[in-house]
Amino acid sequence: MNDAMPEPADAMPGPETVPPGDGGHEPAAAAPLEVVRELTGHPGVDAHLARLAEVDDLPADGHLEVYEDVHRGLRAELTSLDAQPAPRPYENRS
Repeated sequence: MNDAMPEPADAMPGPETVPPGDGGHEPAAAAPLEVVRELTGHPGVDAHLARLAEVDDLPADGHLEVYEDVHRGLRAELTSLDAQPAPRPYENRS
């Protein structure tokens, strides 16, 4: 004879134990975001922005390195625009 008490009908089921890697869910494959990048007309900026397309072929944990590199490059381009050009020989009239 079984002395175990039957569970009430409204009892919550216990947590299921699923072995690691056996959940039946595989991560989705990388898919291109297909973001349209418009040219700016500035070759340096356009080269850095074109590099963003590389993340389409990388897993998510590889995106950060590309984003940081592009960000550094764009900052350098902006900094170079702020730099004052050296006076040309014909402009230096004292």
